[in-house]
Amino acid sequence: MSQNNRDTLTARGPDLTSISNRAPWEDARMKLKPSTPTRKPKPPKPENAITIGVSARVLFNMEKEQQIYKQQGLEDYIKYQVEHETQPFSPGPAFSFVKALEAVNTQLRELYPDSEELFDVVLMTNNHAYVGLRLINTINHHQLFIERFCMTGGNSPIGYLKAYHTNLYLSSDPDKVREALEEGIAAATMFTQEKITEVSDTQLRVAFDGDAVLFSDESERIYKAHGLEKFFEHEKAHENKPLDHGPLKCFLEALGKLQKKFYGKGQRMDCPIRTYLVTARSAASSGTRALKTLRSWGLEIDEALFLAGAPKGPMLEKIRPHIFFDDQMFHVEGAAEIGTVACHVPYGISQAMPKKGINDKETSSAPK
Repeated sequence: MSQNNRDTLTARGPDLTSISNRAPWEDARMKLKPSTPTRKPKPPKPENAITIGVSARVLFNMEKEQQIYKQQGLEDYIKYQVEHETQPFSPGPAFSFVKALEAVNTQLRELYPDSEELFDVVLMTNNHAYVGLRLINTINHHQLFIERFCMTGGNSPIGYLKAYHTNLYLSSDPDKVREALEEGIAAATMFTQEKITEVSDTQLRVAFDGDAVLFSDESERIYKAHGLEKFFEHEKAHENKPLDHGPLKCFLEALGKLQKKFYGKGQRMDCPIRTYLVTARSAASSGTRALKTLRSWGLEIDEALFLAGAPKGPMLEKIRPHIFFDDQMFHVEGAAEIGTVACHVPYGISQAMPKKGINDKETSSAPK
């Protein structure tokens, strides 16, 4: 798995909208394939939806295009995209996750036809709108329901996340992910992998690490500073004091909100959303505080796996989640080796803004 494909900002170029008298969106409509779906459900209002912002380079595989940009420059990159705009991109690491979100929406619409409490995916890219024609055609080719785009023409899209009411942001650019986290938005860095395990197409499965992901890094700091025994003592002494929230707590909360809609229709046991806590904590020594914290927040987790320091890979191989969040690259890399789409949450003391990711060869100015 390589982080050679992490999102980075494109260099600024001329305003390409002047090349055509028609708006790019009009060109896109003229070029859509016959298979383009003609009837789609109305998207929910942003303030009612659970909004997932995904960068173009985690939703689709754009490796060839990135190499053209790096080796030949922006103008050749744009020329190539325009010449190939009717050729769809292949799926990227976030593709199965997005498809699972749409499958959940389908079931929610059947149960609650008038409700706007749905997932809403927004494509966030710093590509120019002129390059966006190929993205539009690709979305229609794969029959994805993505109506909201944010194409910023070389500028960072982070400033738009709050305007879109974003609940989760996924990007291959760790700097942009950190910016989002600093704005209080759940975010994680996603990597392109050589191997991706087949996942369920009927149930969305989301796995979370505990400390520095769902919870704050308070306990992690005790462990780093004083060792394992002091960590156990600290957790025992504070087991009735809830941990502070971590960066992904709000996303688990949003998932729980939708789960309850299925529970209300008697579908608890066959709910199409399932959540997992996969933590290195020991159950007897430090698990109590984790579970009591979730209870104090009014949140449920479907399955809690306390591994007492054992590798997470075998558990993830069994779960087959669409996405797994962890704050330590060691666990992200281990998950990727067995084909799990694993995201790095750059938060807390244990990972401290790593300078290198998985085989990192990133440049600092590529379109995404």
